[in-house]
Amino acid sequence: MFAESLGSNSRKVTTAIGIVVRFIEHINARNVDALCGLMSEDHRFIDPLGAIVQGKAQVRQAWTGYFHMVPDYRISVEEMLEQHGVVVALGTAGGTFSRTGELLEGNRWQVAAAWRVEVSDNLVAEWKVYADNEPLRRLMAGSRQ
Repeated sequence: MFAESLGSNSRKVTTAIGIVVRFIEHINARNVDALCGLMSEDHRFIDPLGAIVQGKAQVRQAWTGYFHMVPDYRISVEEMLEQHGVVVALGTAGGTFSRTGELLEGNRWQVAAAWRVEVSDNLVAEWKVYADNEPLRRLMAGSRQ
């Protein structure tokens, strides 16, 4: 994980990069409640195809469904850049596609990925993903689970 990992959940985070690091830690822990605690009420999630899910309640449902579909989803960040509350994170994302919760090695995928994150008032206002999710789409179309 990115070198600025915060470790302690009790620390108050106020830098844009620190908030994004915490957000990613919650993604990697698949902790939807904690993710929502870092989202603005009008939070926007934009997927690699440009589809937008807006509003904390709708994004909560989307993350819950995604973690059910990819129970070991994980982001690994190699580099972050920040300017005026906008953070760009570069790394990889991956996991194991599962219809039943069983993690079969043949359903594992990983892709290079980037995220553009808008932080406002110490909350994540927008989470935009740049990745080629074709490996996951192929698994979804042909999985035995």
